[in-house]
Amino acid sequence: MANIGYIQVVRHCNHFCGFCSNPSTPYTHDFDSMRVLVDDFVERDYFGVILTGGEPTLHPELPRITAYAREQGLHVRVITNGHRLADLDFCREMADAGLTLVHVSVYSTRPDVEEALRGAKDTLPRALQAMENADRCGIEVNVNCVINRLNADHLDETIRHHIKERPFIRHFVWNNLDPSMGRAEVNQARFTPRLADFELSLARALRLLHKSGRSFRVEKVPLCYMGEFPWASTETRKIVKGEERIVHFLDAKQTVRQRDWEHVYTEGCGVCSLRLICGGLFDRGGGYDPGELTPVFVDRDQVVRHILDDQADPSYRNRFPSFESWQADFDLRAAESRARREARGLEARDDSGPSPEFRAEGAPAVGAVTKRGLRLFTSKRRAEARKAEGTDLAMESLAAQVPPETDPD
Repeated sequence: MANIGYIQVVRHCNHFCGFCSNPSTPYTHDFDSMRVLVDDFVERDYFGVILTGGEPTLHPELPRITAYAREQGLHVRVITNGHRLADLDFCREMADAGLTLVHVSVYSTRPDVEEALRGAKDTLPRALQAMENADRCGIEVNVNCVINRLNADHLDETIRHHIKERPFIRHFVWNNLDPSMGRAEVNQARFTPRLADFELSLARALRLLHKSGRSFRVEKVPLCYMGEFPWASTETRKIVKGEERIVHFLDAKQTVRQRDWEHVYTEGCGVCSLRLICGGLFDRGGGYDPGELTPVFVDRDQVVRHILDDQADPSYRNRFPSFESWQADFDLRAAESRARREARGLEARDDSGPSPEFRAEGAPAVGAVTKRGLRLFTSKRRAEARKAEGTDLAMESLAAQVPPETDPD
């Protein structure tokens, strides 16, 4: 399958987002430890790799690991806040290394909202400059946006801005906020939206993009809030195509392999025509109200055909000579998923809790905790605690950031 995996190359950042789900840890990478993870994806026959963080451009060996991944035949992407790519020389260095595509995260084109979300000043101009630089250097530009309480009402406004000012951007990605990890977990009241908060503005944004001929994906949003675009759901596309996702986390979780994409459902979901291809409500942190879920009644097979026939999909593979062959494969995969869930003591497909994480078999160690790494982590955490003082932000729990036996204090 044309899977794309993730490697967290750092876990520190030069911004201080109050909803960050992957905050600083004492784990660090060098080139050799990152190379092992690239090799792991090559051995698994992955299509590509996404280098992320933290803020991955802060790692001094990012160009080198990018070049190595390209040499191994992987499609290479980076998710970034754009701060360093606003430097044209660095952007050229990444282009020369073989960076194929960059996801620049912009949460709002309203400067005051972006500043409040970033916890830093003047972040928006640098992110926009990073987009211009990447396009100039021949790197494809996508825009990433985390849906949250502060931007939920104007997602379409941001799209109008980008279409007008940066017509070279042809693909957009939304991720609904994950309220279960990092600072997002302890600041839910400030940042976690209701599903209804973004329903209309997301629908307007998707319609604008569809009308303009651009592509888009939406992650962690149940299909009853996807309107006429259920085929754009990341989870639905993975369910239909049978794709997995591996993330090499630079923290105590280490490597996580996700093969099942089902999360939270309600009784009403049982009659929804899209139930078997919907990831449900992604909510491992108890931040959302499952009562907002409602069944929809549309042609499921039409949604599936739209996904299978999408040859513009960069991970497209014509695996199925007919719809009937897909259906047989899907039924087999669904049975295997039920068996895995039953083996974990859960009901087959309609439990109300989230699917647990899987450890990837044979995965190598992700980074290392060194004395220097612990010193840097302690210093960074103290600096972030000072930033949080005088605000209503709470600092994240240390549980997932450090090994159980480690005392960073």
